[in-house]
Amino acid sequence: MKLLLRLLAWLDLPANHRVGAFAGRVVYALSPRFRLRTLENLRASGIASGEGALRALAKRNAAEIGKGAAELAWALFRPIDEVTALVRELEGWEGVERLRAAGRPILFVTPHLGGYDIAGRYLWTRLPILAMYRPHKLSWLDDLIREGRNRGAAPDGSNVAPATMAGVRMLLRHLKKGGSSVILPDQVPGEGEGEWVEFFGRPAYTMTLTGRLQESTGAAIVFCFARRLPDGRGFRLVLRAREESLPAGRGAAARAVNEGVEQLIRLAPEQYLWGYNRYKRPAGAPPAPGAIRW
Repeated sequence: MKLLLRLLAWLDLPANHRVGAFAGRVVYALSPRFRLRTLENLRASGIASGEGALRALAKRNAAEIGKGAAELAWALFRPIDEVTALVRELEGWEGVERLRAAGRPILFVTPHLGGYDIAGRYLWTRLPILAMYRPHKLSWLDDLIREGRNRGAAPDGSNVAPATMAGVRMLLRHLKKGGSSVILPDQVPGEGEGEWVEFFGRPAYTMTLTGRLQESTGAAIVFCFARRLPDGRGFRLVLRAREESLPAGRGAAARAVNEGVEQLIRLAPEQYLWGYNRYKRPAGAPPAPGAIRW
């Protein structure tokens, strides 16, 4: 697997994406579970009009998810200047510059949309970022990810904080000094770390960390993603700054974050990770509103 990842990193980006797109289509065809979840989540979102459009979008989505998996090797193992050069266009960067000039800490809210590792690598080269990281269950993959993400950012690993209370305290100190962080808002949180709020019209157990960090530090929120351009031409980094505070209350704040994420996804729905089990109930969490209790 390590050899495969390094081989994918050796390919130029158009070839890398062609390999990834093929692999994504194969997985979609051969994995009923992945295919059905993708179709179910897309259908419930209401983004596609009609069953034919829905299935066509799901197939395009499978190819894009495959591209995302292949380009991870590019993000991790190509020279950092080559990776950042892939960001061909910036949309909304002036909002980030305005916040930085004002000394505001920034929370970059980056869902599993487009090239999220490319977006992270680009931001790391431009801003003082500390991000929380939960180790991967596969130790060899975790070692590769750490090696790749630290290159060109912080070789000693000081650009990441553990996903623990100690890590949260590290992150709070960093933000209060005017630093920035990247948050993946659409991961299902653990027990006690989320609220059931709507995401594309369905209850989804959603992390409350973004609202809590903003409340404690006064950080501004920037919703962003790296939109994949056709034919392996690179990426357009899209940024939407929200300078005002989230609504009071953890549930209302989490819903506002989901709304911001939904707006990004509607810009490029074929590039979102629809096959992820976003609506599951994590162990120990209360039932979703309206769920049958036995």
